[in-house]
Amino acid sequence: METRDYLKQIVEELHTSVMATVDAEGHPVTCAIDIMDWDETGLYFLTAKGKSLYDRLTADGHLAITLMKGSDTMNTLAVSLKGCARELGPDRLPDLFRKNPYMNEIYPTEESRQALTVFQIYEGTGEWFNMGGGNIEHHEFSLGGAELSVEGYYITTECTKCGTCIESCPRSAILLSEDEPVAVIDQAHCIKCGNCFSTCPFRAIVKS
Repeated sequence: METRDYLKQIVEELHTSVMATVDAEGHPVTCAIDIMDWDETGLYFLTAKGKSLYDRLTADGHLAITLMKGSDTMNTLAVSLKGCARELGPDRLPDLFRKNPYMNEIYPTEESRQALTVFQIYEGTGEWFNMGGGNIEHHEFSLGGAELSVEGYYITTECTKCGTCIESCPRSAILLSEDEPVAVIDQAHCIKCGNCFSTCPFRAIVKS
């Protein structure tokens, strides 16, 4: 999947996020915000200028969102994204209302929409998780040129292919191959628990 695929899925499949911002005292605050539209340059949502969320966004544009869907933990699709948002103003409001017609019930008249303004999440990095009935898959993506810093565990040339890490991995994400000189961690299925790091007798695994 490319970044545009993740953005599309956020809007069309997940839609409602828990958004975290920081207040004037530096404390985290969360609220439920619908992510209403997307394009190649970012994600779009709206809020009212009288809300405290607006004050937090305009004081410090940094935010984080998490969106999830699924019948239970082992059948969950989730996306988390952290980055920066900027105010665009009201010009995009007609598009957001057209694509999200339920908003007409919340703000039914033009007069009631006077305080609304649109924000764009234009830069950030994200993580995509799909439990898929227990077959956990994980990928990272970047938006707006943000540098993607991939955290995880990696096996170095100190590895002797003893198999200790394989026994300790809860997701069978570590592979041995005759074509590879060391064991290899399948990053797409690694849950970053650190078992391999702590159990390797040769300290051949590093955390990035």
